[in-house]
Order: sequence, then structure tokens, then C-alpha cells
Amino acid sequence: MKKYVAELIGTFILVLFGCGTAVVAGAKVGILGIAFAFGFALIGAAYGIGPISGCHINPAVSLGVWAAGRMKIGDLIGYWIGQFAGAILAALILAIIAGGVGGFDIHASGLGQNGWGAGYQGGYSLGAAFTFEFVATLIFVIVILGSTQKAAPAGFAGLAIGITLVVIHIFGIYITGVSVNPARSLGPALMVGGTALSQVWLFLLAPSAGGLVAGILFRGKMLEAE
Repeated sequence: MKKYVAELIGTFILVLFGCGTAVVAGAKVGILGIAFAFGFALIGAAYGIGPISGCHINPAVSLGVWAAGRMKIGDLIGYWIGQFAGAILAALILAIIAGGVGGFDIHASGLGQNGWGAGYQGGYSLGAAFTFEFVATLIFVIVILGSTQKAAPAGFAGLAIGITLVVIHIFGIYITGVSVNPARSLGPALMVGGTALSQVWLFLLAPSAGGLVAGILFRGKMLEAE
């Protein structure tokens, strides 16, 4: 249970500070500011709860870890419950905070939800959005599994993973807003509803597929250090 609570807290940190920066300060800090908010939030969570749960704070990462043979199915389910609960709670808290200024409309302004198509960021197509989310998550989970294997230098995984998340956001914010994390997408989508909720399926499916493929590559010893 301690691991599942840690995952709830870690996912809460990631979504609150990452999406919160986009909603409250995005116009002032821009893409780089939002990217660093997500990356630094992950780094902080990694060193805070990493010794307890490994700090997956992402259902696609946990799926990859399971596919790599590094966790049991019971823990996978427990991690997912904690992660989705943490993201939903963070989105709720963010909605309360953002709504504390006059004129804020959650349906018009959003909560940093992911999306694609006309009217969203760069207006990228469904195909482009799916491809980005799949490939970015595949790379992200490869970095995670590679930097946490026994042969990797100890103590640096959190930093490597956080920096990778920053780079992914710099590249992808104008494409999908960057998910690479089904929980991070579902929380805000549930609060905003409408198009955000109707499009959330992509951000549940594509990152999960990317994480699964990354895990299979490690399970097949193709990327596992000797």
C-alpha cells in the first residue's frame, strides 16, 4: 500500500505543477517554462518517492516495467489506481486554484489538457498526434528502463528521466500538449469535459502502446546491458 500511495502523491505533484504552470503562468513562461515545470516536477518526485515505489507516476511507464518483467500484475494494477487517482485529484485542486480569479472559465481556458486538430495548439492531425505520442513515450520509457537497470550509474536516473521529459515537451507541446502519460491526460480531461474528454482515448492508447513496446524490447534483452 505504501508504494501505491507514493505513486498517488508523485503523480499529483507532476500534474499539479506541470499542468498548473501551463494554466496559471503559461502565457508568461512559454514553452520552455512549461517544459521545465514538468521535468523538474518529475525530478523532485523521483528523489522524493523513488526509494519507495520507483516513481513511475505514469501508467505507461508501469506497463513498460511490467512488460520488461520487473513487476507483478498485482502491483501494476495498484500503481495504476494510485496514478489515476493522483492525477484526478491534482486536476481538481488545479481547477479550484485557477477558478480563484474572476472570469476564469474552465471550459474555455482548460486545465492543460491534451488534444489535436483544428483549434488546438498547432492544429496537428490525428495521425501526427498518435505518432508523436507513441514514439515519444517509447523513447521516454526506454530512457527510464535503461537508466534504472543494474548496470546503469547509481543515483542519476531521476535526472536523466527528468531532462528527457523536458526535451519531449519542448518538441511536442505544439503537437498534442504532450501526454506520454495516460493519467496526466485523463485527470484534466475529466474536469474540462467536451472535446478534451472525447479525444482522451488517444492519450490512453498511444502512450500505453509505446510503453509496452519499450518493455518488450528490454524483456527480449535487446536493450538490456550484459
